[in-house]
Amino acid sequence: MLTPMILIDFGSTWTKVCAVDRQSPTLLGTAAAPTTAASDVMEGLRAALALLPPELADAPRRACSSAAGGLKMVAIGLVPELTAAAARMAALGAGAKLIKTYSYQLTPADIGDIDAIRPDIVLLTGGTDGGNTACIEHNARSLASCQARFPILVAGNRNARESCLQLLAGREAYVCPNVMPRLDRLETAPAKEKIRSLFLERIIRAKGLSQASGLLDSILMPTPAAVLTSLTLLAGGTSGQAGLGDLVALDLGGATCDVYSIASGQPRGSQVMLKGLPEPYAKRTVEGDLGVRHNIDGIIETAGLDAITSLSGLDAAQVTWLTAQLSRAPGSLTDSKDAARFEFALAASAIEHATLRHAGRLETVYTPQGPVMLQTGKDLTGVKTLILSGGPLIHAADPLALARFALCSPKWPLILKPRDVRVLLDRSAILPAMGLLAGTDPDAALTLLKKELMFVGTVQQEAGP
Repeated sequence: MLTPMILIDFGSTWTKVCAVDRQSPTLLGTAAAPTTAASDVMEGLRAALALLPPELADAPRRACSSAAGGLKMVAIGLVPELTAAAARMAALGAGAKLIKTYSYQLTPADIGDIDAIRPDIVLLTGGTDGGNTACIEHNARSLASCQARFPILVAGNRNARESCLQLLAGREAYVCPNVMPRLDRLETAPAKEKIRSLFLERIIRAKGLSQASGLLDSILMPTPAAVLTSLTLLAGGTSGQAGLGDLVALDLGGATCDVYSIASGQPRGSQVMLKGLPEPYAKRTVEGDLGVRHNIDGIIETAGLDAITSLSGLDAAQVTWLTAQLSRAPGSLTDSKDAARFEFALAASAIEHATLRHAGRLETVYTPQGPVMLQTGKDLTGVKTLILSGGPLIHAADPLALARFALCSPKWPLILKPRDVRVLLDRSAILPAMGLLAGTDPDAALTLLKKELMFVGTVQQEAGP
């Protein structure tokens, strides 16, 4: 007898459904339909469900969402390299789309920017426990003057909690343990859980997804949080089933390029010292300027026009013309050789620079005892598995050629990207669905991940000059 479940991902563009049998475990089917958030999200959901076998109609459902732009957040900290960085890690780890991070005392111009952003949640941090209270109290006072209404999560110096709540009287404010109680310690888990709770309790209604309550048992989390859950399960395994070990994953889309690493990332050499905050084992970064449809200008600005022309084999005039065409209508490119070359160059550049930003790096510091190598961020050189997801990668003509841009390169000798990996392709786009299933059936989710992620080959770093 089947024990089916339907797993739903409300995306900004597509509503995707995935039906599984938890007992086998087996993928029973997948389908997608355009998301109809502008009218009634139920229309898109019904259209997607209609593509599944009718006998699954009464199966229980779980969902995640990044519809209507995802969970927009602003994070505020004290020092960029410390509490502001910790706030950023908490927001991204919770599956948010981090719009902006502020450090030090907010200015009137900053408050104007936050009003214009109209975030779904603001995360207010600053100071280690027992440390500076003046900055976080100033920022609480400033946030109280915002015209926009949004929940504020206070997760900074415990000595300033009560004063911050008083300063935010009349606003929707909550407190959590400090995301960085000591200079050498991160505690982002409570803040991440509260962010997800706020997403479920309040943000879903704001996005119009509560209209779906008649057909859903529960919307559990933002889509990126579901992907992070899925990848963490795949790396670590369960008590009854081994995982794949450390891994890196790329989720390339039209608006962003998300990079995930599930690895400790500790220094691999005895002569290397770690600098800055410890990185989370399960880390996500999102690059909002590196989407291959809606942010072409961002990719070209980051990579440089020369790089795009070199990778595509097109001249500057052709690149300019294709950029204009796609900017006017993101889905308008014809299936031409020039368009395919241009798309390859965009995807390769987005991957190269998104992974450059995600991976750790080395620098040489000279001391009286001689030169010392300092590592900032994660060392991913020993990671052996790379997972590709997102439409531009799933449908790429040569995913291995694109995967190479995620690896170490002689151009960037101090960036600690992977060196050689086996490449798995999320051909059915099931990562979010398996993150949802992991909450109730982790062994079934892990089995399906191993079964459905398709091995496409191995790649090694480019040889040096």
